[in-house]
Amino acid sequence: MRCGLNFFPSCRPERKSAEVYFREALDLCELADGLGYATVKIVEHYFRAYGGYSPSPLIFLAAAAQRTRHVRLMTGAVLPAFNHPLKLAAELAMLDCISGGRLDVGFARAFLPHEFEAFEVDMEESRARFEEGIAAVKRLWTEAKVTFEGRFHRFKDVSLLPRPVQRPHPPVLVAAISTPESFAWAGEQGYGLMCVPYLSDFEDLARKIDLYRRSYRTAMNGQEPPPPSMALHLYLAESTAVARDEAKPYIEQYMAVFQACASAWTGRQSGQYRGYEQMQQRLQSLTYDRVLAEGRALVGDPAAVCAQIRQLRQMFGPVQPEMQVMFGDMEFASARRSVELFSREVLRSVHDL
Repeated sequence: MRCGLNFFPSCRPERKSAEVYFREALDLCELADGLGYATVKIVEHYFRAYGGYSPSPLIFLAAAAQRTRHVRLMTGAVLPAFNHPLKLAAELAMLDCISGGRLDVGFARAFLPHEFEAFEVDMEESRARFEEGIAAVKRLWTEAKVTFEGRFHRFKDVSLLPRPVQRPHPPVLVAAISTPESFAWAGEQGYGLMCVPYLSDFEDLARKIDLYRRSYRTAMNGQEPPPPSMALHLYLAESTAVARDEAKPYIEQYMAVFQACASAWTGRQSGQYRGYEQMQQRLQSLTYDRVLAEGRALVGDPAAVCAQIRQLRQMFGPVQPEMQVMFGDMEFASARRSVELFSREVLRSVHDL
């Protein structure tokens, strides 16, 4: 089992500035690089405390590339709905060059109404923009000269520079959250999978991951898919009681900023996002005690967290935990402790899973 770090800022600007957040995050990337972690990943979001410090995963990962030598750098994810494929393809290729071919490219549809409204993009077009954007980027990476006639983007005789280091192109992953169709489509395309189990019914998610794997094997002539990237909060301490006590304000703050963004879904219906109108209600019912009881975050001492990861493996099959270790207004020392303890006392134990 490979494990990585996932950066998803949820701090309040009045408590922790973006300058401080990114200095600490890059220090953790450098630390993880020497401790056996496989990946570092960061989100693309805008305008709000929920992820909004990170409008460009590429800028952060370019900086991380200069502080690391071994970990792979993952966009988790870039959003084709808000980015022209010509610019996106070129900048991703540039990052692959800067990192020496260590880039994994995760794409997602976006789901927050305030972002679509600010960019003046219709949410009902999100699936079409997502699929068209990925198709255009892949062609630009792999073909010498590209003429593209899509629903949203058109260009003629474009030769991309720079070219990516990895051939035929960097690995592609896509985010899937709620609908079986998204999981099946990811497998049918032969893409890697990213998922966030925070609000999911675990048994339902396990069925969807199985659907992804079956779809992938069918499309790829029996080849096994890569382990899905699974984003999880991690808080480690020497004792489970201390970890649970200390993690509570940080996880509750993450939940609060998530709820503030999700409130825009209340009373809103979208055929592209079935069930999202219930998101805030689900978040309001998800207490910290439920998060712990249902295993929705990795919180405890090393033995407890190791047992949780084994349970995730039993439920979901092979997965790659991408752990969020710095959430809310967390002090850097606590995040660093989680990274070091996990590497020293958990990573070796789960290596062969």
